[in-house]
Amino acid sequence: MAPSIAESIERLAEDMRGLLSAPTGSKRIKITDLTPRDGQQCKLATRVSTDDLLPLCDALDKCGFHAVEVWGGASFDACLRYLKEDPWERLRRIKAVMPKTKLQMLLRGQHILAYRPYTDSIVRKFVERAIANGMNVFRIFEATNDFRNIAVATRAVRELGGEAHVEVNYTVSPVHTVERWMEYAEQLVEIGADWLSLKDATGILTPFDAYRIIKGIKERAKDTLPVLLHCHDMGGTSSMCHLMAVLAGVDMIDTVMSPLSFGSAHPATETMVASLKNTPFDTGIDMKLLEEPARITRDIKAKYEKFETGYTGVSAEVFIHKVPGGMISNMVAQLKEAGRMDLMDAALKEVPSVERDLGYPPLLTPTSQIVGAQAVFNALTGERYKIVSREVMDYVAGKYGRPPGSVNKELIRKAMGDREPDYSLRAGDHADPGDWDKTVAALGPLAKSDEDILLGVLFPMQAKDFLALRESPKTPASP
Repeated sequence: MAPSIAESIERLAEDMRGLLSAPTGSKRIKITDLTPRDGQQCKLATRVSTDDLLPLCDALDKCGFHAVEVWGGASFDACLRYLKEDPWERLRRIKAVMPKTKLQMLLRGQHILAYRPYTDSIVRKFVERAIANGMNVFRIFEATNDFRNIAVATRAVRELGGEAHVEVNYTVSPVHTVERWMEYAEQLVEIGADWLSLKDATGILTPFDAYRIIKGIKERAKDTLPVLLHCHDMGGTSSMCHLMAVLAGVDMIDTVMSPLSFGSAHPATETMVASLKNTPFDTGIDMKLLEEPARITRDIKAKYEKFETGYTGVSAEVFIHKVPGGMISNMVAQLKEAGRMDLMDAALKEVPSVERDLGYPPLLTPTSQIVGAQAVFNALTGERYKIVSREVMDYVAGKYGRPPGSVNKELIRKAMGDREPDYSLRAGDHADPGDWDKTVAALGPLAKSDEDILLGVLFPMQAKDFLALRESPKTPASP
């Protein structure tokens, strides 16, 4: 049984008494810096070019982080769609300037980096090529916490020599109790990985819950694998959550260089390093070494400031609607296109209802986009589910995994007619076995390698446009 708040406070007091007498650095905390990927994705819409990232990556390589996140998430799509860059070439160029530090990426399990499931063979092929091109650490998650959908990727990463971090996605709902987080942790231990991550992509984790959950996960893991915390700051509590997680025994935390930190991103790297200095949790990172990457990050922020939105700062409303900053930006774009920004409040108020109807999925990519887009449709039409998005239909059918709670029966009827969803199937069972061959045929001579084919499998239109552009005279892309 998970401890109550009162019991947790008593245990915290006991921990503090012991920790105050421990030698400096005896319980050293590792840090993964996320600036080149999650930091710029949260704050600058993933628009920073590889040329501008390379000096930052070179500076970060000198700091002594466990890893630096440079790839995955939305960066793959953004490279093709907006920057007209080859994401594989980005990875190779970053690897060349970061010989000392492990490179990390975010991988959406059976969905890889896109929005539909792929076959086991394609998942394995992607992992194989990522490692061959320089990737070391894979943060692997499945938005609904249906861990059947990360098993193939996790196994592939470990068999091919990578480091697998499996993630449990945090949310607050009637079906997500503290005990359920413990059960999730036990399931992830069974999958077999190198690290277990508690991931709060929305920024709604509170300090005492951070302590309770991390403490419980550490006890359930029984030292079989280390534990890390990934916590966004939309609610403004992430630094407190990090410190409470440290006291609970967490082994690593995620941070972002200060110019792109807090709000929709993460606590500042410099802040956490300074906070833990001369304590048992001292990171061993020299603050002076952080000055150069901070300066470069500041310059990047200034250059790309036009991509900042009004939704990247701290917003306490997130504790009510649980909408992460990137999701709000997408909703704004939908409503602006429809000329109905007057419906923004109505759409935000609709989000919790759609979330409930879908069985309370944690709101992160891709479920945040699925819920947010449907909430906008409901607000625009003035009628709930008059239009049901293709993604909601796929979610209800199980293509994004087993929902955490019960899906609204009327929504099932609208999405599937007389059919019933079969949640005994995992997402990979819904994949198209012909994806690879169809892509080879569609790209023809434009595809020169397996990496090119994978571009086409994941993003067919964008990949074909990019590969055709690659064959033509080079035109520099502007940010």
